[in-house]
Amino acid sequence: MRKVSRTVPASADMGTEIISIPEGTDLELKMRLEAVMEGVLVSGTVSGVAGGECIRCLEEVRLPLEVQFTELFVYPENRVTAAEDEDEEVRSVENDLISLEPTLRDAIVLALPFQPVCREDCPGLCSECGALLADDPAHSHEVADPRWAALQGILADGVSGSPDSTGEPNDEKES
Repeated sequence: MRKVSRTVPASADMGTEIISIPEGTDLELKMRLEAVMEGVLVSGTVSGVAGGECIRCLEEVRLPLEVQFTELFVYPENRVTAAEDEDEEVRSVENDLISLEPTLRDAIVLALPFQPVCREDCPGLCSECGALLADDPAHSHEVADPRWAALQGILADGVSGSPDSTGEPNDEKES
């Protein structure tokens, strides 16, 4: 068994379009490598900071991550027995090297939130004007239901009359 700690740059596609670990930023790896009959068992944690946008207010989101992973890398001579189960993707040791990138990508993408928010109680944006509701919690718009527009004109003028084609009250009497 060997314990290894490394700092490596993040590769591309470490996340989704909404939130991801930017390419080139540092990832901290703390791993334990164990020789087993089939190959090398790698287990450990990867730590980094993901960035993206809040789905409610579109503000920047910075999310520290620490994700655990475990992967078995099989020796080439054992690959035939490991390949019997075709549903599983088998990673292998090639020229005494292993590639952790797919394993780390899988672990990170699964740990990222599907819908990131800047905070749990984020009110988002106003659907009418796009104002940030966190800045003005009392923000509202007086929007009348268009089906009641004709009646609103009656209440505003205090005159009872039938509305004309513009929705305004018509007080003229027909002669």
